[in-house]
Amino acid sequence: MFLRRVARPLMMMAKVKETTGIVGLDVVPNAREVLINLYRKTLEEIKAVPEDEGYRKAVESFTRHRLSVCQEEGDSEMIEKRLGCGQVEELIEEAQDELKLIGHMNEWKPWGVPDDYECEVIENDAPVPKHIPLHRPGPLPEEFYKTLEAVTSGTLET
Repeated sequence: MFLRRVARPLMMMAKVKETTGIVGLDVVPNAREVLINLYRKTLEEIKAVPEDEGYRKAVESFTRHRLSVCQEEGDSEMIEKRLGCGQVEELIEEAQDELKLIGHMNEWKPWGVPDDYECEVIENDAPVPKHIPLHRPGPLPEEFYKTLEAVTSGTLET
């Protein structure tokens, strides 16, 4: 009984979230610190990607922004409000996924296309290779052709 009287008000002051409301996503009580560490690690690992690549620029940009918000705000609820990207637990999962993707990108090196790489260019009048699916739209309604004729002949009435 005594513990309930003492512990309950202390818990209310700490504003500890009981649930995320998302199945399988547990509450992270020290989410701010976890996010700061993940964002710092992301900024370190992205340095392996060439500086002029769009992927690196995008990751650095949003990671720096999110890191600065986490450093400025002491409360997870305020971090969520300022970033507007979901709960801090979701942000943690997203940051972990980004770190995995950085590892894959460094392995795959999609920016490393050789200068002598040749790409097949298909002109409008060239036959389409069999391995490329044909997407042909259906016929247009007759009203379209009448309107088009009126516009091109200058007889369209408005």
